[in-house]
Amino acid sequence: MLKVDFIGTGGAVPSVKRAMPAIALHWDKLFLWDCGEGTQREMMRRGVGYGGVEAIFITHLHLDHFLGVFGLIETIRMNTQREHLKVFAPRGLARMIEAMSPSFMRNPDFVQMGEMGEEELYRGKDYSISAFRVEHGKEAYGLVFHEDDKVKFNEKEAKGRGLKGTMFREIQAKGFVEVGGKKIKLEDVSWVRKGIKVVYTGDTMPSEHVVLAAHGADLLIHDGTFGEGTGDEAEGRMHTTAAGAARIAKKAGVKKLILTHISCRYADAEKELLTEARAIFKNTEIAKDGMSVEVRPGKE
Repeated sequence: MLKVDFIGTGGAVPSVKRAMPAIALHWDKLFLWDCGEGTQREMMRRGVGYGGVEAIFITHLHLDHFLGVFGLIETIRMNTQREHLKVFAPRGLARMIEAMSPSFMRNPDFVQMGEMGEEELYRGKDYSISAFRVEHGKEAYGLVFHEDDKVKFNEKEAKGRGLKGTMFREIQAKGFVEVGGKKIKLEDVSWVRKGIKVVYTGDTMPSEHVVLAAHGADLLIHDGTFGEGTGDEAEGRMHTTAAGAARIAKKAGVKKLILTHISCRYADAEKELLTEARAIFKNTEIAKDGMSVEVRPGKE
């Protein structure tokens, strides 16, 4: 199970209801996707331990998405024994932090997304985190958490064909075993459980890059800054409307859509934005600060 905590869900400027963009992912380790102003305090309020953050991923270098990195890194440096903290970000963030205070640089190891391209950024034991280009200026990226697919045995079928003991390890290693003179292939006695896939767009216009990256995702967290009546403004600011995000989710065939980066002009986003989105893609929610979502693997 992957747990997703929405630390901040606002857009551009904070409001009473919404903090600046930040999402925490809990797997075997804790990851932070974007780190807007005040993220460390919001993490404390929500019971998300900032000291355990394994890596921070910044989607793009607009202040509302990275201003909180400075304070979070310094707090980690001062209050923990951490010697390393990975920060994945577009070009320029490392220089900004170093210019503010060399002491900040004692902790983080920076990886520039622009050098990695649309590639795997982080590899865990059974999962990866990768980046892909989005439409929000020169260097803006979305992020994908993808659990590795897992081979599961059909025990009834396998035992019925005579598999036992070390044969299960052998068939996984070789792809087949021989039982009583008959060749049994792995696919004859197993099925593939697709790994969990969660996609976060950061800020973006509607983009085919998102459709491709989010194809079949269990959860798509998409920019839903504006309502449908502000299409020209959304395009001009390189954002997406709630309805536009719903069309992307439908086209990508995702299971669930959560809209985030909500403009502070929408006092009742559930009424004003959610109705528009659900008219196109029913399984849609509006992110709220402090909201937690559990993403579990499917059966097939």
